[in-house]
Amino acid sequence: ERAVPPEPATPDFEAADAFVWHLNPERLEGVEKVNRVEIGLLHGIDRMRDQLVENTERFAKGYAANNVLLWGARGMGKSSLVKASHATVNAMLAKNGVDHRLKLIEIHREDIESLPRLMAHLKESRHRFIVFCDDLSFDGGDTSYKSLKAVLEGGIEGRPANVLFYATSNRRHLMP
Repeated sequence: ERAVPPEPATPDFEAADAFVWHLNPERLEGVEKVNRVEIGLLHGIDRMRDQLVENTERFAKGYAANNVLLWGARGMGKSSLVKASHATVNAMLAKNGVDHRLKLIEIHREDIESLPRLMAHLKESRHRFIVFCDDLSFDGGDTSYKSLKAVLEGGIEGRPANVLFYATSNRRHLMP
């Protein structure tokens, strides 16, 4: 069993709207209640809010959309904005009778190297996914950014069409 571990279980994307990516064992764990605030409670970031909700909605409807990096000082509501826009778009989809909801998947910064394996789990699904990394940055000798670069800019496979990458950072420059 140690030499050839069992294949990871196929995630049940119907179980939740949000998941956390874990390693050892490799799995997507559903989140019953996402820690978020209502989008109407976020003030002073109207332009960013509107752009992010519009981008997220376009993606959820199958139109062209962009990966997102929100950067700024600690406590400015970057991660709250990502989680609130996800909830807002899912509420709009439900109101319009759309049965596939947008899924939010959190990947921890230290697990970025496993991003290609996560993409393999997501690419065959009928759902659309936002992979979210909060507080993304890289140290001088850190090479894990290469996995992110390959997914965003495209190695041979590139990023699946049903996946967008959203990240927040307290640093304007992700690398020194």
